[in-house]
Amino acid sequence: MSTATTAPAGADLRPDTSRGTAAGDLRRLVVRALRHEVRTPDALIVNIALPVIIMILFVYVFGGAITTGSSGLAYIDFVVPAVLLMAGGYGAALTAVNVAEDMTKGMIDRFRTLPIGGWTVPASHVAASLLRNVLATAIALAVAVALGFRPHAAPADWAPVLALVTGYVLAVSALAVAWGLLVRSSQAAGVFGFIVMFFPYVSDGVVPAETMPGPLRSFAEHQPVTPVVEALRALLLDRPVGDAGWIAAAWLCAGVLVGVPAAAVLFRRRTSA
Repeated sequence: MSTATTAPAGADLRPDTSRGTAAGDLRRLVVRALRHEVRTPDALIVNIALPVIIMILFVYVFGGAITTGSSGLAYIDFVVPAVLLMAGGYGAALTAVNVAEDMTKGMIDRFRTLPIGGWTVPASHVAASLLRNVLATAIALAVAVALGFRPHAAPADWAPVLALVTGYVLAVSALAVAWGLLVRSSQAAGVFGFIVMFFPYVSDGVVPAETMPGPLRSFAEHQPVTPVVEALRALLLDRPVGDAGWIAAAWLCAGVLVGVPAAAVLFRRRTSA
């Protein structure tokens, strides 16, 4: 126990862990996280169903009353990229709750008795979130196609589409792990989901930013989700990406570069307390 209380960030909970063993530990912990999701089907259903419900609501209830401004797109083509990010982002944000539960319900104390790498615990949550929520995004895209969305992406464009979705889920997952380690209850961790869902609404994803009043328009045009939505929309509809591509990549890299070190530092503090 004394070794764990003085371990630096990213160190082993037990110090005799080799690289090969650490890779196996990570795999087993990822499987554990995914099984936990399967055993709580209510959360899994919400993760998949909520973006689908939102998409149906926007397309069939609000779509006829919302114009897409200078883009000239049908509303379903305009809104689907934002809903795809909602699908991945909301599920990734729920990772904060899973991390908080591990920290508050004694799971970390159990891990202390095992020869596993300390860094593999938060890393497993990020990896499981990435697998789970990229799949949730694919399901949302399939539903969008069933509702009438017709992507015109060239074969070469699907790789950057996947990279954008994966990068967004990765950034949100890393920040979610940091948030789950920062707060002291699963209820407080759940707030992160509302924060993540807020940004797509106040972006160029649901309604054109050009239709918003001054200060709100400025926020919508310069917040992180807008360039990701615009780049994703351009790729899916075979339009010029422009500056949105590199701006989106810069925001996503910044999210990962902030979230990963923050999670490492917070995990060290929580496990050494």
